[in-house]
Amino acid sequence: MQIVLIEGDGIGPEVTQAACRVIAAAGVKIDWVKAAAGIPAAEQHGEPLPEETLEMIRRYRVALKGPCTTPVGKGYRSINVRLRQGLDLFASVRPVKTLPGVKTPYEKVDLIVVRENTEGLYAGLEHQVVPGVVESVRLITRPAAERIVKFAFELARHGGRRMVTFCHKADVMRLSDGLFLECARSVADDYPFIQFEEKPIDNVCLELAADPAEFDVLVMENLFGDVISDLAAGLVGGLGVVPGANYGSRYAVFEAVHGSAPDIAGKGLANPIAVIRSAALMLEYVGHRGAAVKIEQSVATTLQNGVGLTRDLGGDGNTATITEQIIKNLGA
Repeated sequence: MQIVLIEGDGIGPEVTQAACRVIAAAGVKIDWVKAAAGIPAAEQHGEPLPEETLEMIRRYRVALKGPCTTPVGKGYRSINVRLRQGLDLFASVRPVKTLPGVKTPYEKVDLIVVRENTEGLYAGLEHQVVPGVVESVRLITRPAAERIVKFAFELARHGGRRMVTFCHKADVMRLSDGLFLECARSVADDYPFIQFEEKPIDNVCLELAADPAEFDVLVMENLFGDVISDLAAGLVGGLGVVPGANYGSRYAVFEAVHGSAPDIAGKGLANPIAVIRSAALMLEYVGHRGAAVKIEQSVATTLQNGVGLTRDLGGDGNTATITEQIIKNLGA
């Protein structure tokens, strides 16, 4: 099985290699096809996301991606935005679940944030009207709205989830979010066996802070999803422990959702759990559910034991020690 590996930059090569080691130890043989993105790609190809990388993903259909930096102030578009739009990866999925051994103010959090990935304000439709005045267009289309809500309901149905919450601001953005809300209600009618609720996005933020255990699957447009997915990650320990995935109808890219942390790059100090858990999502996607479950269980055991953890997790270990513990605990 061949899968594209985008190591990225900063701590990217360290954490992706840790994930590759864990995958191999879980008994899954992958022939990794390396592709460039981030600062090294910009230096070598004059572009942080070369077309060759997109073509590799189109050929092999699946990629595991480490954190990548888009050089600032040089006219480059966001790597993630280009990936999502170029491959039509319309659904960003962020599973957020309380982990053993990770101290947070909340317990029993188990929710999934589903974010429309290609439209909204992140569609990149903006221009300068006159000097000092910039206009950005918030793009919402019926086909994109319907497919992301349907994706959320199918995710709930196949995952045994009880409720889908549509997050919006239709009382203010009556046309754009009004259309999205209309589409959400229409799709919800096809799933009478799954509870559906609609909530203003500001109420969602308040309720997440008060009691996140009340939520199950949340679906929303691009900008709201960007904010809520990171907020939700903070409820269970931060971006260093939460996986991420981007799905389209033909392609899928699984990625660590944290930054490239250039200040610790090359020092072997990075926490690889986010990319390891993203790799578990990838394994489940390509049919290796057993190995994916083993990896998730091993991560949980490692966190619970508290041995070899990196500094951000309260330990005095490093990338190598936590990876070795996860591999050791695969058989636990």
